[in-house]
Amino acid sequence: MRSPEGDATASERRRSGLPTKSNEADAFARARGLSLSDDAPALPSQWPVLGAMALAGALGNGLIAQSYPPITSLVAVLLSALLFSLSRLVRDTGRVRRLSVTTAFGLIPHLLVGYAYAEWMFHGGLPLGFGIATLILAGSMAAVFLAGRPFPMLFVKIGIWLPIAVHSIAYNDHMAVIALPLAILVAVGIALFQERYDRRSEEERQAEERSRNRSIDILRDYEATGQGWFWETDKHGRIVYISEVFAERYGFDHEDLLGKVFTSVFEVDPGDRDAERTIKFHFTAHSPFHELPVRGEGRAGDGTVWWSVNGRPIFDSFENFCGFRGSGTDLTERRRSAEHASRLALYDSLTGLANRHALSQALSKLLTHRNPAQRVCSILMLDLDRFKHVNDTFGHPTGDALLNQVARRLEKVVGDLGTVGRIGGDEFQVLIPKRCEKARLEQLGNDIIHSLSQPYSIDGNRAVIGASVGIAIAPEHGGTSERLVRSADLALYAAKDAGRGRYRVFSDDLHVAARERNQLEEELRLAIDTGGLQLHYQPVVNTATEEISGFEALMRWNHPKQGWISPEKFVPVAEDAGLIVAMGEWAIRQACSDLARWPKSVRCAVNVSPLQFADPALPGVIADAIAKAGICPSRLELEITESVFLDDSEGTDATFAALKAVGVRLALDDFGTGYSSLGYLKNAPFDKIKIDQGFVRGATMPGSRNGAIIAAISSLANALGMDTTAEGVETLDELELIRMHGCSHIQGYIYSKPLSTAEADARLEEGLKARPSGPRAAREPRQAMLRRVVLQHGEDFYNGTIRNISSQGALIEGLWNVPEGTVFRVALSERLAVDAEVRWCAENRIGVRFAQRLRRDQRGQFDLPAPEVERSIQREQRRSA
Repeated sequence: MRSPEGDATASERRRSGLPTKSNEADAFARARGLSLSDDAPALPSQWPVLGAMALAGALGNGLIAQSYPPITSLVAVLLSALLFSLSRLVRDTGRVRRLSVTTAFGLIPHLLVGYAYAEWMFHGGLPLGFGIATLILAGSMAAVFLAGRPFPMLFVKIGIWLPIAVHSIAYNDHMAVIALPLAILVAVGIALFQERYDRRSEEERQAEERSRNRSIDILRDYEATGQGWFWETDKHGRIVYISEVFAERYGFDHEDLLGKVFTSVFEVDPGDRDAERTIKFHFTAHSPFHELPVRGEGRAGDGTVWWSVNGRPIFDSFENFCGFRGSGTDLTERRRSAEHASRLALYDSLTGLANRHALSQALSKLLTHRNPAQRVCSILMLDLDRFKHVNDTFGHPTGDALLNQVARRLEKVVGDLGTVGRIGGDEFQVLIPKRCEKARLEQLGNDIIHSLSQPYSIDGNRAVIGASVGIAIAPEHGGTSERLVRSADLALYAAKDAGRGRYRVFSDDLHVAARERNQLEEELRLAIDTGGLQLHYQPVVNTATEEISGFEALMRWNHPKQGWISPEKFVPVAEDAGLIVAMGEWAIRQACSDLARWPKSVRCAVNVSPLQFADPALPGVIADAIAKAGICPSRLELEITESVFLDDSEGTDATFAALKAVGVRLALDDFGTGYSSLGYLKNAPFDKIKIDQGFVRGATMPGSRNGAIIAAISSLANALGMDTTAEGVETLDELELIRMHGCSHIQGYIYSKPLSTAEADARLEEGLKARPSGPRAAREPRQAMLRRVVLQHGEDFYNGTIRNISSQGALIEGLWNVPEGTVFRVALSERLAVDAEVRWCAENRIGVRFAQRLRRDQRGQFDLPAPEVERSIQREQRRSA
């Protein structure tokens, strides 16, 4: 608030007539266009005029009639004029006092006037017509002044005509004697009529006053609710009225507000020049204004407060400007909500970072700069590795807390170099609004990965995640925001395909990979429609009897041109394209159809994705497939992962109940790898627990705790009456360990690889007995990846894809009929190539052994920079030439 020099103090307001708290009721009524009236006095303020008229009447009659009044008449007229004049000095309060005033200044002066003219007419020679006319005129004038006062009017009539009647009796003038009663009767009649009229007027006035008072009460109640308040200014813009609730609500002294200039209390936004001109214009032009936002500094700890004010000019009956009247409401919460909404439009509500919209605006602004030389920037797209695992394991609150810590680390690493934003889920983006060298960007990407890979502590839990980074530079990799983001996304996908936990700078060959992915999606749709998918079955063996108790159905796709495509490659495409539900329904129907041919003791397990499980039509689809195949429902087993419990619990429970009503068996897949909770085993009707192969791998290694975990899961399942299946058993040592810890079923290459439908039929015809076959010990751990490489053999070059890799060798797909012992020069990256010998070949896959061991980095992964296939081939060809 500011207090201008022109503001008046409380004492000055009293001296100058400005309103104070004492006359607030009147000001309150004026601010709303209402007025308060008092009872009318016994005699009107114009009463002294009758004295002057009495003197003028005497003078006029004397001149016109050439008759001079007797001394007694002259004295009576002068005394009446004096009494008329003295009436202005007396205030009539109280009923008795009002009667005395009426008698002294109403009845007696008119008795004197009547006496004066009676003496003049009967003793001084004034013609009777002149005298009577003068008295009628005087009585009529008095009646006009006494409108609404019936009893004073009666006193006036009696006072004027009583002396005439007395003199008439004395002179035997019977007409005057008759006129007096008639005058009195007329006066009484007029008085009674006036009384009734005044009573009706009084009732109407009181009703109007009650209505006014009701309006005032309603307005006061409205003010008391705090929803609004009223104000009024004089013609100089000084506040003459403002609601007390306003002063109380915002901590002002009500007396101090009165007399202040309106614009000193209510300021417009100093940054809004239009608003400043608007309020000045309205006050100068005397024009109304509506919902004008103003602000002030509250003194009740509110800080800056915003109001919306409305005002209209007020004018008197002569159209003279008198000031403004208006109302106001509090805008503070609405404005804060609007500011919050504006912030949400540009910032992520969870982390406080810029959101997708803000980053998109900033990027578009940079790339549309009027100076082409300034259209340079870089973006880094980030995706967190293993975040879903943490989110599923510890729950969404922990995941949110982890995202906040990631945001703070990113801000620390990036610093002032650029803007960090979250574009959704576990995806982040860094925008660098200037030219930055590729080496600096690569260093930044590496620093981000290193920082985000450090352990996190959240509510006593320890979490470790990683990050993959895709980098794109403008204008080299895209001149528009859409193209640049697309380039960064492609680089990010390449980094993730290369094994995660690494960065990748965009290169032109990534567009080829994106087109191949889109092509793969279209071909996958066609394969679903035309029956191009197949189910392969991997046997599940009972540990105690070593007999096949069932199969797990595994989706396979034999591409007409590319051959067998790994599920790890086409299943993510199906999930992204929304095809997974249709694929899952086909798998269930096909498995039921195959079960109908197999022995009744054999079951089949089919994987159900979380998206398919969330489909309300799933129980109906399964019941229809079982009915059409004519099999027992318990022969079909559905494998469900723990992630289904993170959705709607009511819907999940309803789906479980519906599936059990159908009669199928339920298996909890990959137990212990997600958000594991014993509550699932307690509440959900599972028949089996599947132990993930991650616990089987390395279980036989010295110091491994995996064996103890397998034993604990087996004991838990046995206590709950559930079966257990250990997945991924590949060595004899692992088989013996699984048996020792009490697992009821085993699945893995130790017994059989996945079989085609025909192979499964043939295997069952041989009998159910199963015999283990495989290496005694596990091979060196391998790192899974999906990475394109170039293989050179002599002058020929071949393209392949690494599926997994170890320090001694790799599994490569994409080559057929390669003889064992063939030696390739494998270009793992632009700066790393190794010699490799083919150890085996099956379908489109080969296993190779490196001539030299590869080294792992600090994270236990192989540092393989992104290959640039075409450039590598061109360099090799140039060197050969």
